[in-house]
Amino acid sequence: MKQLPKLVAFDVDGTLVGRDLAISEGVRAAVARMQDAGVAGCLVTGRMYRATVPFARDLEFDAPVICYQGAAIIDPTTDDVLSHTALDNALVREIVGIAEQGKMHLQLYRNDEYYCEARNRFSDLYASLSEAQPVVVASLREAFAYSPATKAVIVADEPDARRYDEALRARFEGRANVTRSLPEFVEILDLAVDKGAALRFVAERLGVEIERTVAIGDSWNDRPLLEAAGFGVAMGSAPDELRVVADAIVADVAHDGVVEALERYVLA
Repeated sequence: MKQLPKLVAFDVDGTLVGRDLAISEGVRAAVARMQDAGVAGCLVTGRMYRATVPFARDLEFDAPVICYQGAAIIDPTTDDVLSHTALDNALVREIVGIAEQGKMHLQLYRNDEYYCEARNRFSDLYASLSEAQPVVVASLREAFAYSPATKAVIVADEPDARRYDEALRARFEGRANVTRSLPEFVEILDLAVDKGAALRFVAERLGVEIERTVAIGDSWNDRPLLEAAGFGVAMGSAPDELRVVADAIVADVAHDGVVEALERYVLA
């Protein structure tokens, strides 16, 4: 890039941290150098806010946190909700019906809590990564009978998640945004919600030209983010769908791809 970027957007899982949820010392040092150069950082993730804000505060990011794939954008210094775009109740009820029929493990999100009907290996996987426990209810249909949901997530083994993703994309085309974050997670959001739209919101709020943003991500849900940013970087573990829109590809999270991205495309 010809000019020093003003804002770097970091995906969290698979980019900033691996499944151990630890930020490496190398990444910490590179982020500190980035901040010393006057470049701001923000987090852009599918995570819940309370599962994201500890990372933002740890890295001393004060830019708005983009969580729930962009369905909620929240100020980490005040916890004020700057934007919230939820799934309409009619869509929520339709999703519940699909999950019931297909015996899928469904989680629905509201007020920064997530709800499911049973504790099982799928809820346990999500809880271990989010470090947040579910609210277990007897019936999601009843718990969300009249309520919108920030998002819906189906957790499944990877082959099943791939099939569900394809089927749900076809079913909700033009009505909702269906994406995958981790290989086991299929996420359903309002049609207007994606990480790219959220990055544009934050950049405008900070007075940063979108051309002077860099985004780093690793998964399917990061495609709109990399497409929106002035310069998009895919991690080495990224699927082909993300690689094809990336301006550069770096190492995976285990080999500090974020450090490579910052050193080569932000601080160079």
